[in-house]
Amino acid sequence: MSAESLPLALSIAGSDPTGGAGLQLDLQVFALHGVHGMAVPTALTVQTTTGVARSLPVFPNVVAEQLGALLGDLTPGAIKLGMLATDDVVLRVARALADCAAPRVVDPVLRASDGAYLLERRAWGSLCARMIDGAALVTPNLEEAEALTGHADAETAAAALLEMGARAALVKGGHASGAADDFLLTSDGGHWLRGRRRSVAAHGTGCALSSAVAARLARGEALAEAVAAAKEWVGTALDGAESAGRGQALLRLMPA
Repeated sequence: MSAESLPLALSIAGSDPTGGAGLQLDLQVFALHGVHGMAVPTALTVQTTTGVARSLPVFPNVVAEQLGALLGDLTPGAIKLGMLATDDVVLRVARALADCAAPRVVDPVLRASDGAYLLERRAWGSLCARMIDGAALVTPNLEEAEALTGHADAETAAAALLEMGARAALVKGGHASGAADDFLLTSDGGHWLRGRRRSVAAHGTGCALSSAVAARLARGEALAEAVAAAKEWVGTALDGAESAGRGQALLRLMPA
């Protein structure tokens, strides 16, 4: 593959030392999709498969400097945004991406599983106004969608996200009881993507899905097809998930 044809994708997210989520997982997903991954960390975390003990935001000016240097040299075909940690980081990232035409996939990481904030509460408004507005896709789970929109219903929440300026919204049902169905809404309309609920509790499924969509967009795939294929791919990874530590299982990722 020539340098000109090499797909590039950028992840802007927090670091997870387990490799089960965050930047480390995103880079694995990009590689397995045949995409060269680039990464700018927004936070360092102290975490295991059992949970997040501490989050240490990267200085906002350092995040901005990394992005400025990177985007002055390389042009990503898609950008995945995950944990952004603080309001200052959100604003600096938004400014750095202002002139970048790459489609953005926003995975709005708000809280850890124990309820601790991974994006400070005062930053939620900035996230909606500066990141979700103009995003190619936003991928909240039901809890995140309700927190951002005030709507507990997936279809209503998705519509509210489009009203905020997102071009498409995928509201994931995997954190609610019942089937693991997701609702995808675009300007062309909405439909449900049916899913089978797995009994295993795995780390990083949301990260894997959003980065898989970003990788496929970087390869030139259409959004709806990219979302459907990414959901199926993550389902296969869940089927093979294994408990390697004392907490949640790790996804078994395979080449896409």
